[in-house]
Amino acid sequence: MESVFRAAVEEAKSGEDHVIATVIRTSGSTPQKSGAKLLVRSDGSGVGTLGGGCVEGDIWFAARQLLKRGGDAEMRDYELNEELAAQDGLVCGGTMYFLIDPVRVEDEGANSYGEFASEVIEAYEGGAPVAIVNIVVAPESSGLEVGSRMLVRENGSTRGTLGDEKLESVSARQARELMALGKNDYVIAENGVEYYIEAYTTPPTLVIAGGGHVSKALVPVAKSVGFRLFIIDDREEFANEERFPEADIVQVGDYESALQELPINANSFIVIATRGHRYDDVALSSALKTPASYVGLLGSKRKTILIYESLLRKGFSLDDIRRTRSPIGIDVGARTPEEIAVSIMAEILMFRLGGSGGVLKLDERLIQAAVKRAEKPAESERTADPVSAD
Repeated sequence: MESVFRAAVEEAKSGEDHVIATVIRTSGSTPQKSGAKLLVRSDGSGVGTLGGGCVEGDIWFAARQLLKRGGDAEMRDYELNEELAAQDGLVCGGTMYFLIDPVRVEDEGANSYGEFASEVIEAYEGGAPVAIVNIVVAPESSGLEVGSRMLVRENGSTRGTLGDEKLESVSARQARELMALGKNDYVIAENGVEYYIEAYTTPPTLVIAGGGHVSKALVPVAKSVGFRLFIIDDREEFANEERFPEADIVQVGDYESALQELPINANSFIVIATRGHRYDDVALSSALKTPASYVGLLGSKRKTILIYESLLRKGFSLDDIRRTRSPIGIDVGARTPEEIAVSIMAEILMFRLGGSGGVLKLDERLIQAAVKRAEKPAESERTADPVSAD
């Protein structure tokens, strides 16, 4: 999404009208999830993606038509039935909901989308987190308008208006709760108003204490899923740019002070993987004093228990112990450093994205449904109801 906001700032500076299309909600199986964005310029070019195929093509066309004919923001739903999805080889069977929001320079003032986008970029670059609230459904009785938007800052101040003070107060509180990890939410109010909240903060950061084999294997995996990387080791031969060329920060120093000096926030994830029990103890003690939302310790259950005992003797609370995830990783039977790295990143992604950690394999009910459908004549298959899957 960062590229879309940067493009929005450039369009605003150039005085060019454009449209921001956002996936605000999905159900079932879809090629993109909530938060995906596409910016469509007046010349027809664009930045971002909504999943490709016929879905993106239709929303792209709708965005261009909205720019040409004028009109306010609108919400559209797009059902991916089997026949439609098969045209693009998507094999999906869900529904996507879009907010198509025109940004016209002549209508934009101090509270323009371009100005909002500038603050979002500042958040991406290490500034305070922000959130944008958009009204997507507004019953006539509410007196509100679809497309009304408000920017919410970490300190509670706002910019723009939704047209209702109570709604602004409630949504601002909800927005601040989402800021730490840059999450989003779709909310349906009691009066029927529906609004979408998107929070933005720095990209997720993986902080690795220890520059050994597992750490080296962890770096490319973390980088491939969009994490910034900070590496710490008290030995220069294990903490240098030659060993970790993909890292954003490589720091040589003792673990206690180094973890306190790095720019760690709630969207940071710390992995303790030093060369020994004594160093793990020091690093974990320091990590628990940071605002990182995730602190994990690599090692056996026996080592974990010994370090927990040490932390408790130092005065750390039971809540501190429970905050630590150790032994770290998802149980995939990993043995090699590369396998362990995949296991660790799988757990971190599960934690950050809210996954369950379970397998995605179809259950027997859906397998039997596929068996029954396969037994039907080919001509009736096209008109059969799709399999219902949650």
